Amino acid sequence: MHDETSLTMGRARRVFFERILPECYGARVNFSIEAYELPGEPVPVSEGPGLDYQPFTAGTQWGPPWATTWFHVRATIPQDWAGQPVEALMDLGFEGNRPGFQCEALVMRPDLTPVKAVNPRNHWVPVTESAQGGEEIEFYLEAASNPVILGDQPFIPTQQGDRETADSNPIYTVHALELRVIRREVWELAQDVDLLMHQLPHLPQGQRKGLVLQALDDAMTALDLRDIPGTAAAARAVLHPVLDARGPDSAHRISAIGHSHIDSAWLWPLRETKRKAGRTVSSMTDLLERYPEFRYGMSSAQQYAWVKENYPAVWERLKAAVAEGRFEPLGGMWVESDTVMPSGESMVRQFLQGQLFFEKEFGKRSRGVWLPDSFGYSPALPQLIRRAGFEWFFTQKISWNQVNTFPHHSFDWEGIDGSRVFTHFPPMDTYNAELSGDELDKADRQFREHRKASGSIAPVGWGDGGGGTTREMIARAARLSNLDGSPHVQWESPDVFFDRAKAEMPHPPVWVGELYLELHRAVTTSQHKTKQGNRRSEHLLVEAEWWATAAWLRTGAEYPYDELQELWRIVLTHQFHDILPGTSIAWVHREAIGTYADVISRLERLIEASLAVLAGEGSLALSANPSSFEERGALPGGIAVAPQRTGETAPDDAADATVRESADAVVLSNAQAEFTFDRQGLLLHAVDLSTGRDYSVPGRPGNLFQLHEDFPNQWDAWDVDRFYRDSVQDLAEVAELRHEVSDGVATLFLTRTFGDSTLSQRLSLAPGERTLRVAQETEWKQTEQFLKLAFPLSVWAQDAVAETQFGFHRRVTHTNTSWENAKFETSTQRWVLIGDRDGGVALANESSHGFDVTRDVTDETGMITTLRLSVLRAPRYPDPDTDHGVHTHEYALQLGSTELAATRLGHSLNARQRSFTGARAVQPLVTVEGEGVLLDAVKPSEDRSGDLIVRVHEAGGHHAAAQVRLDVPFASAVEVSLLEDAAGPELPAPDGAVRLGLTPFSVRTLRFRLA
Repeated sequence: MHDETSLTMGRARRVFFERILPECYGARVNFSIEAYELPGEPVPVSEGPGLDYQPFTAGTQWGPPWATTWFHVRATIPQDWAGQPVEALMDLGFEGNRPGFQCEALVMRPDLTPVKAVNPRNHWVPVTESAQGGEEIEFYLEAASNPVILGDQPFIPTQQGDRETADSNPIYTVHALELRVIRREVWELAQDVDLLMHQLPHLPQGQRKGLVLQALDDAMTALDLRDIPGTAAAARAVLHPVLDARGPDSAHRISAIGHSHIDSAWLWPLRETKRKAGRTVSSMTDLLERYPEFRYGMSSAQQYAWVKENYPAVWERLKAAVAEGRFEPLGGMWVESDTVMPSGESMVRQFLQGQLFFEKEFGKRSRGVWLPDSFGYSPALPQLIRRAGFEWFFTQKISWNQVNTFPHHSFDWEGIDGSRVFTHFPPMDTYNAELSGDELDKADRQFREHRKASGSIAPVGWGDGGGGTTREMIARAARLSNLDGSPHVQWESPDVFFDRAKAEMPHPPVWVGELYLELHRAVTTSQHKTKQGNRRSEHLLVEAEWWATAAWLRTGAEYPYDELQELWRIVLTHQFHDILPGTSIAWVHREAIGTYADVISRLERLIEASLAVLAGEGSLALSANPSSFEERGALPGGIAVAPQRTGETAPDDAADATVRESADAVVLSNAQAEFTFDRQGLLLHAVDLSTGRDYSVPGRPGNLFQLHEDFPNQWDAWDVDRFYRDSVQDLAEVAELRHEVSDGVATLFLTRTFGDSTLSQRLSLAPGERTLRVAQETEWKQTEQFLKLAFPLSVWAQDAVAETQFGFHRRVTHTNTSWENAKFETSTQRWVLIGDRDGGVALANESSHGFDVTRDVTDETGMITTLRLSVLRAPRYPDPDTDHGVHTHEYALQLGSTELAATRLGHSLNARQRSFTGARAVQPLVTVEGEGVLLDAVKPSEDRSGDLIVRVHEAGGHHAAAQVRLDVPFASAVEVSLLEDAAGPELPAPDGAVRLGLTPFSVRTLRFRLA
């Protein structure tokens, strides 16, 4: 039985879809069409008019996957259209339910100035508000036939995700290219009816609902279904009273900001994102010019740079809108990066390069960090946000949690050093808001700070693949500005919202530690070569700066500012949250691997050039370890730190390692440690000889590879679901096992085969170490399987300590609550440490980020903590051949470890010993003294003033006193922000050394004015 609501809604819906919407446009004239499909990659826009166009007819197929087709269209406005508004309607074969994930085009005038983009849900192009009749109308369209990788049945493996493997069949059909008279009153009626139909299901029984129901019924009656244009005004007049009804001042307040979250790469390559940015900005600046109340915000300085480089006319419109204060540069980052896997210095440079670009181009910086869609957030981030001068943080991804609902929407987020940043999550749980009735109801119903705060943010517009806000969304917002029965919507800068929210909540609730996303847990492992390229590039960038700085200060060599900035920006771009996490199509990762190879080659050349200048011509064999823990104090470019006590033994105990073999075991040993393997290469004993403690577990060998079925419920490259542990294969068989001793290093070689894959390891023990170092090569051919490396340990670990940027954080190993139980796959930077009161074991790596820790108790062995490193995956979407090929890994297992020892170990794997020849040794340039205080960066200041920047941090979680000494004269030293400004008072340096007091995990940046 139907109630009054469903009867009225049914009537209104049918009239809306079958009568009102079709009558928004009147008379039509078809364009004459010519087209040209480019044989390869896109050409500069300036070449478009000169292409060899051929006649084309609407209804014809066009566009193979990833191709570009240029359309040239012309039409004449009929004389009898004089005085009427005219638009072009351009439907290239759009499927309306996937904005940003299919074909789209930039529409240009004959002089190639962009007008706007056309894409799903946004087909219109302005022509004239009042036709004269007889005008010749002409447009060029640069159309991209991007395949629909995310279809009605997402996560289906496809070869369409790379131009090298995609087919060549056209995939779209032009539906319409025509001039139309737009009937403004009918279009406005459509917006009126649409809004009330959205609001009605969320109104409680009462007067407001009754009035809306009656108004809709009366409006439908006022319409003559045979003359919609002639009766639209009468129907609107019936609706005006309910649309003009003001709501109470206490209504939830929605601060809307136009938005288009454009993924810098995902289901399209970087080259397509450059065009998506141009298309979206052209449409948004057009809307800003048409609607004075509208405001739009866009993040990612890289995308602004792409617009500037490729679309100068659009760039000028963008700059004008920024100057008016209506186009908001958001976020202050180079891209919306992953925040878990990039190094601390990389996160600093995301802020530094982003804010420098905004300041240079617009004369302003972003006040907050806008990062709606990254896959979890490092607990180091609050400090970096604050030390970079930001005032707030915005995201929404934690609303995707599988199990636990985050308890706040506006709160203070506290990081590992105690820094706090005011943070907001939009309660409508989306960064692609339409201002629908469902979204508005959700925002009001879910907002958790109603008692103290008045409102929340809504990022409004189609995102991911671009497109942005539509004029229909703007019309909806205008009707919702103060509407009875609904949250009140206003276009507003996020800065204004955050200022108000902080004033309303002077004592907000506090969330301490990481913002862990209970979804997308496998992104720390997918696409291993992308992660390996990033890790190597990060370390080389810092090293190249160090060497080049030394060459500049020691010899007067020119510092390569431009090239290093270019290389930093390339690496920062590839830290985008769908590239570094390994969740993009095959094309993106194929290119990323090549890009990293080029970056690494260029950085090696820069380092070699600096070394040649510093060491001079000669044949003296020299070496340096680019690690801030190098025992002798030598660092790249003559940078140095004092030796640290890290738990490793003294050189006096560095006796050669040996190998002993028996019928059932092989033993690698030196004076400090002994590692015993069975004949299958599994680790049976791991003994710290200084204490006699065996960290292994009887009957549970280590160095055990385990293979799991890996078929998550959805989001293949992103997710691993808890049930993956239900199926496991222990890879205990060995195909080859041998050993040797060379130069005092004992080494065990082994090979395993499984499925169609082969894995080889070289396990080595060097003199003077309690560390088993592992070099591994894997020819990986598995599909939908997950490879883990397990070390069961006789350690009563209450928590697992994992490195994060500029420090570490702890995660409990128990699963007392649903929050802890959800963290069955977690992340690290370079090392993880499992310990108890009597000692610990650290596992470091040079290219992995994922791990898990479980605990077990048996009567025979007591507490067992199993540490497993995530090695390789083989998801099939969006790249059907993810990680197939040859991979290298390096690990190091250290006995008797501590947090500082593990940090040193992580450095030793990632900052390699560098050997070179020259005439002279290089003396230390910067010396840092202080237990646990590490040197992170030495470089000229970004403003190229000749000042020197030195960055240090406290790595052990303690209060520390440090001295920073330069081996070159300086006139003054001040502490500055991560952006190298906001200088504090001059720091005393009575004996040429700046003294600092550091709180746990604090990051400090010093600026030296050289004498």
